[in-house]
Amino acid sequence: MSGDAHPNESDQHAGHDGDHAGGHGDGHGHSPYQAHHFDTMKQQFEAGKLGMWLFLATEVLLFGGLFCFYAVTKSNDPELFKWGHHFLDKRWGATNTMVLLFSSLTMALAVREAQLGRKNRILFYLAVTFLCGAGFMGIKYIEYSKKFHEGLFPGAYFVYENVIDSEEARIHEQEEAQLALADLDLPVASVVTEVPKARGLVLQPATPPTGLSSSARELEHGEETAGGHEADEGGHAPGLAIAPSHLPPGPRPANAHVFFSIYFCLTGLHGIHVLIGMGVMVWLAALAMQGRFGPGYFTPVDLGGLYWHLVDLIWIYLFPLLYLVE
Repeated sequence: MSGDAHPNESDQHAGHDGDHAGGHGDGHGHSPYQAHHFDTMKQQFEAGKLGMWLFLATEVLLFGGLFCFYAVTKSNDPELFKWGHHFLDKRWGATNTMVLLFSSLTMALAVREAQLGRKNRILFYLAVTFLCGAGFMGIKYIEYSKKFHEGLFPGAYFVYENVIDSEEARIHEQEEAQLALADLDLPVASVVTEVPKARGLVLQPATPPTGLSSSARELEHGEETAGGHEADEGGHAPGLAIAPSHLPPGPRPANAHVFFSIYFCLTGLHGIHVLIGMGVMVWLAALAMQGRFGPGYFTPVDLGGLYWHLVDLIWIYLFPLLYLVE
C-alpha cells in the first residue's frame, strides 16, 4: 500500500471480513472522512453512490426530454435536418467524440489509482482528463465561432442569408426595375431620378426615343448588380452573404432557425456539463494533493467518474443525431 493513504484508514479496515471490494470496510473504527450520521464507511459509500445514480437519472430525464423534442421535430420536417447538418463539420464532431472517449479511460484510471492511494498517478490522470475536457470545449469554440460569423444564430437571432436567397432577391429587383422602365414614357436619364429601383443603374445620358441607353440595355440583360456595382471575381455582388461551399444546392428552409435552436440548445447544455466536470476535476486534484484518497476513502473520485462518464455518453448520442443526419 502506498504511503499516500491515510494511516488510520488502513487500521480501520484491517482484519475485517466484511470489507467492501473498493476498500470501504465495516470495521468499528471511525474514519475522519466518515459523516456522523453513518454507521460505517461502507454505508456512507453506498449511500453516496445511490445519491449520484439518482442525480444522473434526473440528468437523463433532462436530456431525454430534449431528445424527444428533437425526434418529433425531425419526423415532422426531415428535410430541415438534412439541410442544416451540412453546416456541422463531421471531422470536428468525430474528433470531439474520440477526445471524450479517451477522457473516460483516463477518468477510470484515476478512480483505480485513488483506490490504490497513488497520489501522483491520481493527479496525472485527473490532469489528462481535464485537458481532454478543455480540448473538447476548444473545438466547440471553433465550431461556434464559425457559425456566428455566418449568421447561424438560434431562434429569432438567425440572420443567415445564402447565395440562392441573394440571387433571387437580385433578380426580383432587376425585374421590378425593368417593369418601371417599360411603364414610364420618360428618357432613361429621367427614370433613374424618379424610380428608386433604377437609381445608380444609368451611367450615360439618355439616347434618342428610338432606343435605350447602354446602361438600360445592361439592366435588361441582367449584367448590372442590384446596387449598381460590378460583381466580384467570384460572380457575387458585393455585400451579399455567401453560403459555405459545402452547402448543397437548394433553397433555405423557411424554418431554418429551428435546426440551429435545437443544435445550440443540445450542444450548449452539454458544454455546460463539460465545464462543470472540469471544475470537479480541479476539486478532486486539490483533495488528491492533500493525500485524502486511498483504499479506505475514494468516494469523491468514484462519484466524479460516474458524472464524467454520463457526460461522455450523452455526447455519443448527440454526435450522430446532429452531425450524421441523412
